[in-house]
Amino acid sequence: MPLPFLTADRALQADGRADPVPPSDLGPDHWRRPYRPGPWRVGTAAVFLLLASFVLLSALIIALAGAPVGAAVCAAVGLLVIALALRLVRVGIWVSAQGLRQVNLLRTTTLPWSAVAAVRTVQQPVRWLGLPRTVQGQALRVDRASGEPLRAVVTDHSGDFLGRAETFESAVDALEAWAAEYR
Repeated sequence: MPLPFLTADRALQADGRADPVPPSDLGPDHWRRPYRPGPWRVGTAAVFLLLASFVLLSALIIALAGAPVGAAVCAAVGLLVIALALRLVRVGIWVSAQGLRQVNLLRTTTLPWSAVAAVRTVQQPVRWLGLPRTVQGQALRVDRASGEPLRAVVTDHSGDFLGRAETFESAVDALEAWAAEYR
């Protein structure tokens, strides 16, 4: 079963250059992430799914014990944890011919390419694995044509790229190529 939110959709050509043009079998409004989710992000989502399985098993046991209200509450919590895990895997920058979409845990910001002023890499303090602790690192900065830049979710210390500097560089190159092609 293909999982399109996990694939990078062939973001790099064979020679390593970024390929901003979507494949011909996909429409121009097909959103894709030009990099794969990292092991920290996938591992955290897997832990949440494991937790959800225990909560749903608890809901089953509570339902068999004869407490339907408690079982419903447990089932709702389990489904909420599953939704959180799936959303966590989707966090990142997504692109299409229409624009750039930044997916955060609780909200999504979509900008058409005409509203994007620049996409570049900057040196700045970044959050380590999304935690409050900051370290000096690199971040992909998306400047809007009007207003504040988007909050950096693609950093070299995020759950996608921690310890994978080459992957961060190729992802940033692919995102910059998309911006250069369509902006």
